[in-house]
Amino acid sequence: MSATAGDSGPDDRWGPARRLLAADVADRYFAAGQTKITIAAELGLSRFQVARLLDAARERGLVRVEIDAGPDVDRARSAGLRAAYGLRRALVVPPGPARSVPVRVAALAADLLRETVGTGDVLGLAWSRTVNDVVEHLHRLPRCQVVQLCGAYSLPWRRDGSATAVYRAAALCGGDAFPIYAPLVLPDRDSATAVRSQPGVADAVARFAELGTAVVSVGAWRTGHSTVHDVLTAAERKRLGGRGACGEIVGLLVDADGRVLDTPLAQHVVAVGEAELRAAREVVALVRDPERADAVDAVLRSGLVHTLVADAGTADALLRLTAERPVPGV
Repeated sequence: MSATAGDSGPDDRWGPARRLLAADVADRYFAAGQTKITIAAELGLSRFQVARLLDAARERGLVRVEIDAGPDVDRARSAGLRAAYGLRRALVVPPGPARSVPVRVAALAADLLRETVGTGDVLGLAWSRTVNDVVEHLHRLPRCQVVQLCGAYSLPWRRDGSATAVYRAAALCGGDAFPIYAPLVLPDRDSATAVRSQPGVADAVARFAELGTAVVSVGAWRTGHSTVHDVLTAAERKRLGGRGACGEIVGLLVDADGRVLDTPLAQHVVAVGEAELRAAREVVALVRDPERADAVDAVLRSGLVHTLVADAGTADALLRLTAERPVPGV
């Protein structure tokens, strides 16, 4: 073929012959993976003619680029959240029927854990129905240790207990399980210290400093949206609310600006501490309720979380919040 067929000056006609040539060049380059040099040699063109034909194929619509991260991930919302909060990653499930949201968020988080948890890691699981649902969707894991990150406000024989989730995850990977058979909140500091020193609990607490991946959910400081909030007296709730408590994560209270509050409550809980959580390689937060968006916003501003897995409704609410009040330094 003559090299002049590949000329692409601005006044050249874009006819069927040149259109077909551009399509052939594009197919060889994008689909077959040939280099421009190889294409030029086989078609009797120069490298510059090949490059111009590729440009023309894109500009004229012969080549259309479609980027699809998969049906379980909303790429635009995920990228927007990651950028807005400076996260390592954000994974957002696409919009869909409300009844399917909990399952899809849990399934996406389970897929993430299968991808990111490594052999020999210490995987920490907080107590929450969301985290427990994630474990229900796990089908395999590399061999690792699985530790419960906090006590639970549930009856030990209930199926959704955190110890059950820890044992299930450990059974999947063939690793050791370190459950915590204790309440999340104790009446006073001495009681919490005594519980932490009990042999079984102490074994779990000792793994907090070795955390590779921690999986947590976010609570909002109002009735029905935080286990910690709901087990306190009305006076304690009001006092902590007056201190600015907005979000809660494994017993840590965070205000709207992302500051972790220093309160006596921290001495009453059996849970991983702030320093241990910040030292973890990966902290994955889960949310599937737009009503908690303000609390999630607070927790994300704290820098405690590396990865967020969320539903589209919560993602949209978070993007609105950051548009109104951008995260400093991001």
